[in-house]
Formats: sequence, C-alpha cells, structure tokens
Amino acid sequence: MDVLKHKCFLEELLFWTIKYEFPQKMVTFLLNMLPDQDYKIAFTKTFVQHYAFIMKTLKKSHESDTMSNRIVHISVQLFSNEELARQVTEECQLLDIMVTVLLYMMESCLIKSELQDEENSLHVVVNCGEALLKNNTYWPLVSDFINILSHQSVAKKFLEDHGLLVTWMNFVSFFQGMNLNKRELNEHVEFESQTYYAAFAAELEACAQPMWGLLSHCKVRETQEYTRNVVRYCLEALQDWFDAINFVDEPAPNQVTFHLPLHRYFAMFLSKAVKCQELDLDTILPDQEMLMKLMIHPLQIQASLSEIHSNMWVRNGLQIKGQAMTYVQSHFCNSMIDPDIYLLQVCASRLDPDYFISSVFERFKVVDLLTMASQHQNTVLDSEHERSMLEGALTFLVLLLSLRLHLGMTDDEILRAEMVAQLCMNDRTHSSLLDLIPENPNPKSGIIPGSLSFESVLSAVADFKAPVFEPGGSMQQGMYTPKAEVWDKEFDPVMVILRTVYRRDVQSAMDRYTAFLKQSGKFPGNPWPPYKKRTPLHPSYKGLIKLLHCKTLHIVLFTLLYKILMDHQNLSEHVLCMVLYLIELGLENSPEQELDEEESAGGQERCHDSWFPGSNLVSNMRHFINYVRVRAPETAPEVKREPPASTSSDGLASSQSSRRKSLQRENSGTAQVFSLVAERRKKFQEIINRNTSEANQVVRPKTSMKWSAPGATPQLTTAILEVKESILSLLIKLHHKLSGKQNSYYPPWLDDVDVLIHPEIPRYSHGDGMTAVERILLKAAVQSRLNKRIIEEICRKVTPPVPPKKISSAEKKTLDKEERRQKARERQQKLLAEFASRQKSFMETAMDVESPDADIAMEVATSEQHVSEAIYDCVICGQSGPSTEDRPTGLVVLLQASSVLGQCRNSTEPKRLPTTEEEQIYPRDTCATLHDVRLTTLQRYFKDSSCLQAVSIGWEGGVYVQTCGHTLHIDCHKSYMESLRNDQVLQGFSVDKGEFTCPLCRQFANSVLPCYPGNNVERSLWQSHSNKCMRDLVQEVEDLQEQLGTFPVSISSETNLSKEMESVMKDIKSTTQKKYTDYSKTPGSPDNDFLFMYSVARTNLELELVHRGGNLCSGGASTAGKRSCLNQLFHVLAMHMRLYSIDSAYNPWRKLTQPMQDKNSEQVFLFTKYSFYLVPETSLQRDFGLISEELPEVPVLYRDVSSLLLIQILTMPQPLHKEHFTCIIKVLFTLLYTQALAALSVKCSHEDRMAWKESGALKKNTPSGEKSWEVLLGHVISELSKGKIYEEGETEEITVVNPDSVECYLQQFCLPFLRITSLLQHHLFGGDLPSCQEDEEFTVLASCLGLLPSFQSAHQFTSASCLDWPVPAFDMVSQWCSELASFADRHPDQVKALLIQEPKWDLPRLLQLPENYNTIFQYYHRKTCTVCTKVPKDPAVCLVCGTFVCLKGLCCKQQSYCECVLHSQNCGAGTGIFLLINASVIIIIRGHRFCLWGSVYLDAHGEEDRDLRRGKPLYICKERYKVLEQQWVSHTFDHINKRWGPHYNGL
Repeated sequence: MDVLKHKCFLEELLFWTIKYEFPQKMVTFLLNMLPDQDYKIAFTKTFVQHYAFIMKTLKKSHESDTMSNRIVHISVQLFSNEELARQVTEECQLLDIMVTVLLYMMESCLIKSELQDEENSLHVVVNCGEALLKNNTYWPLVSDFINILSHQSVAKKFLEDHGLLVTWMNFVSFFQGMNLNKRELNEHVEFESQTYYAAFAAELEACAQPMWGLLSHCKVRETQEYTRNVVRYCLEALQDWFDAINFVDEPAPNQVTFHLPLHRYFAMFLSKAVKCQELDLDTILPDQEMLMKLMIHPLQIQASLSEIHSNMWVRNGLQIKGQAMTYVQSHFCNSMIDPDIYLLQVCASRLDPDYFISSVFERFKVVDLLTMASQHQNTVLDSEHERSMLEGALTFLVLLLSLRLHLGMTDDEILRAEMVAQLCMNDRTHSSLLDLIPENPNPKSGIIPGSLSFESVLSAVADFKAPVFEPGGSMQQGMYTPKAEVWDKEFDPVMVILRTVYRRDVQSAMDRYTAFLKQSGKFPGNPWPPYKKRTPLHPSYKGLIKLLHCKTLHIVLFTLLYKILMDHQNLSEHVLCMVLYLIELGLENSPEQELDEEESAGGQERCHDSWFPGSNLVSNMRHFINYVRVRAPETAPEVKREPPASTSSDGLASSQSSRRKSLQRENSGTAQVFSLVAERRKKFQEIINRNTSEANQVVRPKTSMKWSAPGATPQLTTAILEVKESILSLLIKLHHKLSGKQNSYYPPWLDDVDVLIHPEIPRYSHGDGMTAVERILLKAAVQSRLNKRIIEEICRKVTPPVPPKKISSAEKKTLDKEERRQKARERQQKLLAEFASRQKSFMETAMDVESPDADIAMEVATSEQHVSEAIYDCVICGQSGPSTEDRPTGLVVLLQASSVLGQCRNSTEPKRLPTTEEEQIYPRDTCATLHDVRLTTLQRYFKDSSCLQAVSIGWEGGVYVQTCGHTLHIDCHKSYMESLRNDQVLQGFSVDKGEFTCPLCRQFANSVLPCYPGNNVERSLWQSHSNKCMRDLVQEVEDLQEQLGTFPVSISSETNLSKEMESVMKDIKSTTQKKYTDYSKTPGSPDNDFLFMYSVARTNLELELVHRGGNLCSGGASTAGKRSCLNQLFHVLAMHMRLYSIDSAYNPWRKLTQPMQDKNSEQVFLFTKYSFYLVPETSLQRDFGLISEELPEVPVLYRDVSSLLLIQILTMPQPLHKEHFTCIIKVLFTLLYTQALAALSVKCSHEDRMAWKESGALKKNTPSGEKSWEVLLGHVISELSKGKIYEEGETEEITVVNPDSVECYLQQFCLPFLRITSLLQHHLFGGDLPSCQEDEEFTVLASCLGLLPSFQSAHQFTSASCLDWPVPAFDMVSQWCSELASFADRHPDQVKALLIQEPKWDLPRLLQLPENYNTIFQYYHRKTCTVCTKVPKDPAVCLVCGTFVCLKGLCCKQQSYCECVLHSQNCGAGTGIFLLINASVIIIIRGHRFCLWGSVYLDAHGEEDRDLRRGKPLYICKERYKVLEQQWVSHTFDHINKRWGPHYNGL
C-alpha cells in the first residue's frame, strides 16, 4: 500500500470526504459534477487511488452501514460504465488494487484453522465472529468487484492475469473451512453461536457471486483458456490447502464445515467447461489421488447432513440445524449443495466404483450394519441412529445417480424441474415461487426468474387457483397448483428431497401425490415415490453408470433385501424403497455387454472372487448365493446353528463346494464375507503406490483406529449362513411378503407377450412396493432371456412359507409391544373417528356462520309438544334442566353497539370512495341523519315525553344482541369468569369488561341473557283465530295494559332471575355510549329508558331483516333465526318496560280505538294561537303538578307505527296471547293505512285531489266503503283540507295517478311494518315464515299475520281489504286528521315535512372502491389531514363513511384517544373499518381491540402486497370485499377473525 500524495484539490477533497465518512452533502456535491466527462475520469482515478484508504476508514467506522451505502452510491456510478472501468483497469491497475485491498481487509481477521490436524495445521481462515464479517463490512468493496467483473473486457483481463488469479484463489482459501463445527458428545453446548449467518453470507457474497460473474464470461468455445487457468490455480490452491491441514486419506471425525469455496470454484468451472466450452473433461481433471482427496470433504458434508437430521448433533443446539437448512435453502443451494454433489458425481465417474461405494457407507458409519447376520455391533454409531443413517446413505446414492442438473439438462429443463418440485411440496403463490426457484446469484448470468421462460414454464406446469376466503377467517392468496399431468408424469421425489429445507415437505409432497392418485382413480392405497425417467447423461459423465454396476453395490443391495425379508432390526420401508430405486436405476442404465453372458449360463468357474461373477447388475440379479460366512456377536441366533457337516456337500455341485472353500479362505478374517472397508483400503493403496511392484502387500495402518472407544471391540464369532437366494428370488419373495399372500407374483408375460415388447405400461407407473417389484422384474425379464426363464422357474416352485424364526424372549417382548401398539392405534383411530363425527354434527348445529341450508333451530327454539317446560343444557356442568327463578339458565350472548342500520341510504347505487377533491360524501341522506332530524323537529313542536314515544332510536349506536346458541347456568358462568380472571395466560379479551369465550364453541361473548322460566305452551297456541269479536279483544288489551305489575315474576320479591335480568339490562345500556341513549330534553328522564328499551327490540328486528336481505321472501328460520335470541331479549325488555306504566289518558291505545266523546278532552287538540294549552287533570298527577309543558302531544299520524307496536306489546303482561297480538296488529294497521293515504294525498296534484275527493264521497255509503282505499282517500283529503295542509306550494307529484300505481304505493308503504311484525310474531309464537315471490310478499305476510280474513286470489286483491276497523272508520280518520289540521294552523310550514314518508331504504353498504389501488394511493398518500393540516405518516380512510384519518397520529389525539379510535366510536359506535393507505391492508377496530383483517386489493397473481413492499399493481378483489361487507353487516368480526389485540386507544 503506497503512501497517498495529493497533487490537486480534488484529491484533497476526496481525502477529507473519506476521512469524515462520506458526509451526504459532500457525496452529493462530488456526484453532481459527474456529467462533465473530464471530471468523471479524473474523479474515478482519484477514487481508485484512495481505495485502500476507503477500506481502512470503513473498517474503523462505527456507522459502517451508512458509510457502505454512500460508498456504493458513488462507486456504482463510476464502475457501471464499461468504457470507464476498462480505462481505469488499464491505467490504474484497478483489478490489482481491488483484489489486494480485499485481501488486506480479510487478513486483519484471520485465525488458525482447527480442521483435521489441530496442532500442526498451517491453514488460516477468517474468524466469523469478527465485526468485519458479522456486520458485512466488506460488502461495498465486494459489490464493486462484482460490478466491474460484469464487464466482459475487465473480466477478460482478470482471467488472463495469472498473478491476479493466484492472489484471488489465495483470498478464496481464507474462507475454505471457516466456521468449523465440532460435534458435542457429552454436554449440551452452553452458548449457541450465531456466527453461521456471517459465514454463509461471506461465502455467498465474497466467493460465489464473483464466481458467477466470471462464469458468465465463459460461455463460448473461445474462452477455454480462461477455464483452464482458473481450474489450474484452483487445484494448486486446493493442493496447498490439503498440505496445510495435513490431510492424508481420513477426515477427522465429528467435525464438519459447510464452507468449501475452492471445491465449488473447481466444480462450477468444470461444469461450464463441459456444458458451454466443449472442453474434454479428462484434460483438466487431476490425478486419481487428488480426486480421492477432493471427494472426502463434500462427502463428509452429505454424511453430516444425515447425522444432523438423525439428531446426532442435538447437543450442538439449534444453530447446527440452521446451517444444514441454509446449505440447501433456495438462495444458497446453487452455490453450495449443487456444486458439491456435482463434484462428487465427477469423482464417482472417474474413480473405482467399489472404492467410491464403500467410502460412502463408511462415511455414513453404516458399514457394520451391512451384514447378513441378524445381530451386529456398530462401533461408530448408536443403534437408534442406524436406521436414519442407512436411509441417508441410500438416499444420497439415489441423489448422486439420479440428478442431472449439471450432467446434461438444459436451462429450461432445470427451471421446469425446480418449479415442479416446489409446486409438488405445496401450492405456491407467484412471489414465493419466484423466491424459491434458485437463481444464479449474479443477475447477469442466464436463468432469471420472472423472465419470459419463467412465466411460460409456470403456465405449462401449473393451474392458477383464484384467491378464496375460507369461513375460518383465513384469507387465501392466489395459488399455483400442479396440473394433473405433472403429477402423473413429472413428479420427481428425488428433486423434492434435494430441495426440501424441512423434512416435512417431502411428506407433504407424498401426501399430495397420494391425494391426486386417489382422486383420479389411478391408485387407491398408499403409493411409493414414483420412478421417473432421467435426462440422458452427457457423454463426459458416462463413468457414473459404473457405480450401479459394481459388485460392492450389488452386495449391499443383496444384503439389504435379505435383511428386509428376514425382518432384521433397524430397517424401514424407506430403505427398501431406495434399494429398489437403485436396482431400477441399474436396469435402466445397463452397459451393453450382456449378450455374451446369455450363453455362458454355466460360467460359475470364473467366479472365484466371491459373491458375484461379473459387475453387470442384469446378470448378477439371477446369480444364486448359497452360503455366506458371517461374523456375529455370540448372542446372535446364527451362531448356535452347527455349520453343515462335510457330508452335506454331496448334494452340491463340485464347483460350488470348491467356491465355498475359496470363499472361506479369502475372507476368513473380515467382519463379513466382503468387507467394504478392507476393499476400499486396498484400492486406495493401489492408487497411491501404483509404481511399487508389491502394491497388494503394502497396507497402511488404519489411521482412524485411534478414535474408536477403547475396549469397545465386541467378541465376534464366525458362523456360516445358508442363504440360497438370488436378487431375483429375494424380490419375488418380497412381493409375497408385501402382499401378505403366497404366490402373489405371476409373471405378466405369460398371459400377454406384448408386455415384453412395450414394457412402459401406465399401470406400473404409480403404485406401492408391489408395483415397484413387478416393474423391476419386468425390466429384468425384458433385458435378458435368461432372467425371464429364471423368474418363471422361481415362480413355478411353490414357495414354502418363510420358516418362523426362533423367537427369543427379548424379541417376544418387542413383538407383544408391537401388537399392543397396533391395537392401541386402532382403538385411537376409532375414538378419533367418533369424535370427528360428533364434532361435525356440533359444528353443523352451532357454528355455521353462513350456511342457510342447515335449518336446525337451536335448543332454545325446540318446542317439544309433550314437555311443557323448555329444557336447557349447561355447557359448563353438563346438566340439563329447566331454567328456574332460583337457578336461572342463560344464553351466551355478545352485546355490541352498532350503527350499521344508520348507514342505509335511500339510493340503490352505493357511494364511491372519494378519489378526487370534487367527490365528497355527506351523511345527509343516511337513515341515521333523517331519523335524527325528525326527532329534533318533533321535539320543537310537541311535548317531549310524547315525542320520545313517537319514534325509535338505535339507528346509530343501537345495541345488537347475538348468541352462539349455547346455554349455561348463571352461577356456573360466574365461577367460569372467576377462573378466567385468575388465569395468567394472555387472552385476546378483557375479563374485567365481562368478556369471555363460550366454553363450548369458543365464540367471543360478553354477557349472559337469562332464559325466562315458563312453559312452551304459548308456542303451540298457533291456533285458528278465536271467535271473539274485535271490540271485545280491544277492550281486553286495554284492561291488560291497565293492570300494573302483574308480571309473573313479582318485582317485589327479588329472585335470582330478576337480579340477573336487571344486571343484563345494565350490560345492554352500558354497551352503547350515553349520547346514543339520551334524547330527552330533561336529562335522566325515565322516558329515555322507555325509548331505549323498545328501540333495542326494534334494532334487533331491523338487523335481522337486513340479514335476510331486506325482505322476507326467502322465509324459513334462516341462519339469523338460529343465532337470534329475540324471545329471551323480549322477556327481559318487557319486564323492565312494565315498570313504567303509561298513564291511561296518554295511552295511545285509546286514541287508536276510541273516538273522543266530550268536547272537554277535545281541548287537548284544538287550540288557538293565543290560548294556553289546557292540561287535563289526569296528566297533572303525572307531571307532579307542574304545568310547565304547554306543548301538545304528537298527533297520531306523526307516530311511527312499528314503535307503537313494540310499546304496546312490551307493556302487555307476558306471555302474550296470540289473539291479543293479532288484535294489536289490526288496530295499528288501520293507523298505518291512514298514514299512507295522508302521505299519498300530499303527493297528488290539486286536480287529482279534487277528483279523488269527489269519487270517494260518491262511494262513501256503499257497504264496503270502509275497506276501499278510494273512499278512505277521499275522506282523508276532505278532512285534511279543513287545515292549511295543502296550501303551501305544490310538492313533488306522482306523475301518473292511476288506481294500480296507488295500490302499489300503499302496499310498499305498509310492507316494512308487515315485515317487522311477521318477524316479531315468528319469534314470539314460533312457526316458520312462508317463502314467496317479491311481488306477492304483501299478501303472504298479511295472511300470515291474520289481517286477511280469507286469502283472496291475487288479481282482485287490494291492500284495503286487510283493514279491520274497531270503530267506524270515518270517525277515527276524522279524529286523527283533525289533530294535523289544528297543527297546520299553527305551523303550516312543518306539516308536510313531518308526515311519515314512504321509506325506501337500501341495504347498508360499504363504500364502493376503485378498480385499481393506485387511484386510492395517489390521492390519499399525499393528502393533508383536516385536523392538523399535515400529511400523516400513516394515512387511513374509513370505508363506511370515507373520512380521512391519521393512524396513530399524535397530532390529532383528543383526551388520550387517537383519531382512528375516536372515529370508530363516532362513526360506528365502536366498530371501525379502515384502509391503511401505505400498507393496502384493512384494520378493524372493535371496542378496545383491533385486528388486521387482510387486504381487498390483490396483484395479477391473486396475492396481497402488504406494506406495498413488492410494488406490484393491485386490483380490487370483489369477493373479498363482499366478505368484509358481509362480516360488517352481520356483526361477525369478533367470531371470524382470530388475531385480536388491545389498541390502548393508540390507533
């Protein structure tokens, strides 16, 4: 590093900029002048000159992150220009400077490597615990280096410069073997180091990314020289590394490093050389000894992966699992596991196959397991790990022999295979698929997800599943799922195993495969992984096939098949599956030298070297092995057997007995007939001592002996085992074993010769182990006539059953255990199935939120004919019984304040969310505003107490009561709440506020509604109309109202029930805010309570109507009926309403049913402008003698009929008789009809009015005059004309006034009342609602309510025929109209405004959102808040009313409430739905809790983009928005969304 000498101001400036760690202003200043070309060149040279100084400053910096960003900010503008980069490279040695600076930087944090030979190792590696690596401080410099290597001309210079390559390999070797893991054998590691993050990041960024950059320039033949250079210096560095760590032939045990960047450089450049540059592989490969060394460490990693997954490294903590997962994870696998496996494939293709195979089994520590003896002792592995390590070894071999990623697949094939593997594990979203497909870390190199090929491959292999909403509340994204033909032909378990980070994903892929086969009817059982044909091997790697055709592998396969057949321990289905897979691979890739062996069937003479005659699997499969000498522990059953006496050899052919002798002679000293390890050592010596003449005599001492535990060598004795099997016969017996039947295998070609000609039969492509065996036998027969003959012979001999083994007591125990386990498992399955069916039926009755088909009314509504009392089940104590006054039962209910009804508008088109300044929303036309205005106007002109009975409130902040349908004893509930209070677990609800979850269905609730004790007889009084005349009934109703406090539960005696009723009433009141209950001019007046109570009933009826779609056409006890608790609610309200008796003089019932007799009481209504209002003395008692109110009462025609209905019914003694109910309806209907006529008369033109008046007068004396709307309308007009009602200017007119349109108007006017009344009747008296067409709703409901005496045919039906006047109609109408006339004299301007108009409310809707999210984002994310006039950090908009609010904004806080919470109380009485502009998600506020609901805007692939991180265009998902609206209207946010948390008023 030279000393800096400054010659100009620019250099000085840059020096101080660096010294002060790149202040932002200086960076901007220096960059602003870059457009000047001369300055740009001068500045770049100065920058390069100061590069080392930058590195030093960066290392010292405390703010290295900020500094790194600023450095790259500058350098990316200088080095991205290829021309400039080339010039600086030539003139200023940029490459030399960069590589040297990186080398110096890393040299500051080197430590001695402990790999292999701790004491004598000369190798140094980076210390991953240093800040330099932990904080990625090297990142800007490496990033610059990668940047300049992306330029062809610069990379060319680098690859030609031998000195640079040597320095670079030196740099890479610092990372070789870093972050060494040592297996903890005794204690659990105290402190889990997390340095592995730094190690993986360093290898990826500092080694792999520059490698991919260089590889991208080695794509054509002309670049062969570069590859030769890299490979040469890479091998030199590797040789130095082996020498430095003192490596001979055995890796140190219990150590593993995942970082071998030199191996990976070597591998990737080899791959490129063969794939793109047509280089002959053998010309660049090193000698055999080097290859043997090269394979050791990557193989060690594969074995360690298996050990880690077998829990052998469990004492090293979780971080070791983290490393194993990172090693195969999608961002790393391309630079880590793939090159490692490729390198092993190259070594395997060039080394002796027997040596390689035995190395694998030794590395995986399962050599001792591969014995024919039923028992063995493993010196290096605990028996509990043996099975999974054996599975690991076989799976690794299958991977090694099946993968073709670098051995001949094209880029598109690779992409397709990767995609299929990911999709088979799970359905994937588009973005996660992009993330999971490994890409070359350097973006300028070939396959990039998101390119054209990505989309086309995706559409070829997958189907798009549009996003759906599951009723559990979880939002589904748009998913891609594999097409059926992909499962059928392309599902590749090998690729899945290679790419799974979590082992459970392999199982998931198999489960999905199984489901596909069942669904498509291809295979009903549990299938095995299918065998998939491979891409042909590139000629350079043909040597890999030798592995499948080597004796060592065949011996292993034979041994394992035998062991599985004999049920030896520690074997599994997975082992068998892999064994069969390997056999099949061998048959698929057989060498072409089979023909000569067909004839030499008697060629056993050649086979003096034990086990098998040749190395070809096809011929070895049929080779019978008779005796095997094994060494087994003395306890093994084989040892007890006497070896066959020499006389028994008579029956054997002489060649075989001689073979057995030679067999004994050759292998007498080894652990089994063929010792893998011995074989491997021998091969290794041959290679190393190739020149010595006595190669076979020299045997190095086994270096690994020093690691086996002292005294662990068991006593082994030799035994001779009679086998008499070949691989073919073992396979056939396995088939019998798997099928559980004798002789289950029958050669298919005996029936159908074609099988041998076209062996690719679809029926063999999917299936279980039996199918696999059949497929293999068929392939074996196809490949050799001899095999075919032998298979037929074996099948002809009826195989005797496998002799039962002598079972030792220990084994018997394990067998019993197994049987017991099996039985227990079956019992458990049975129980689970029973439980599932119970649960299912429970879910159907109780839980379904929106399935109108399940019309099972809940227990509450079950009216059993025989039992007089309703029986309730308590879900806590499980007892059943009636609800009594002493021990009342209650319904689990959720009380919530609701303003949904108030959001109805009288337009059918929903309002849009404003997205420009012009569009604004005013609440003028909402239902809540109109009702509010009406009440205020009434209160100006009429007496307060009477106003408060002329309307209903609760359109805003009304209390909605809903239940899950479960009941419990109220005392049980109290103890349940107590236990919740003491429970320390954090709940999502507040027990102090009375919140809890239903003990049975876990639905959210906050109160218990007492069930009124009483019989269900009233339900069955659904009798025909009684014969009493109307007048008597009217009188009875009046008398009943006069009785004070004849409530069956006498209030005087406080019972438990009445206490609970009072407490629930308190809960109901406290559910909503005070402003929604206080409408009286005198605060705290009892009139308020009276109004509030009947309005609660009104709110619940109206909401149920909304849930049914705004009308009753569908009929039936819909879902709303099932969750409704109106019956119980009515009893509670009625009990409290009876406490307020209405003074008889003010009882509206009288005004509705009795014409006024004397003139005295007439004074109540007739008054002049000057006279005071005369108060009859009855009201004096009521007003405590204060004649303060001179205002009149509200005229009857201004009163809301539905409110009157509820007042009448709730003040009657309960239970109410059906006939009285009908009587009240009939009387109220007459009033409603008169109101309709009055409203109609105001709408007519003056001429029409005169016409109606006259035609009505003509028909007045006809017998049916009282039931003809013409007569009544004429009468109303003539009565109202007495006042100044029609004088004030003409109002809107009905265009055509013909009889049909009048009839239609009258029916529409009366329908809302009929609907509410029918619902009420349904809840009080049971009985289903009839369903009907929309146009006949009026007639159906009228007859259902008993208004229609006999159902007439529709064509001559008029609404007036439903009228049933208790007293002469014209007297009543005159009386009612006279009240209006007298009011008109006083206030002519208000008369029409207060007339009840025909209500046309649309259902409540959320605001309509624009199609494209960008429209919302552009308008709102810069919009200023109206309160604080700043642009909010987190803007949000209310989807109910469109108000713009600051989320969490302290600026708009009022009395510790943030704006969103405040708005949710004002707009939705505690429920708010807000769209967060900067995140595209919706949040719900419900009272003191909130939850993230999800997003209604999805990208083109049906995915959310929370926080707009991916920046994709988003479009409205109408289905999701509908669901949101549905949950809002049905008040089910609390039940469906699960993740609630407290907001502490901070939103």
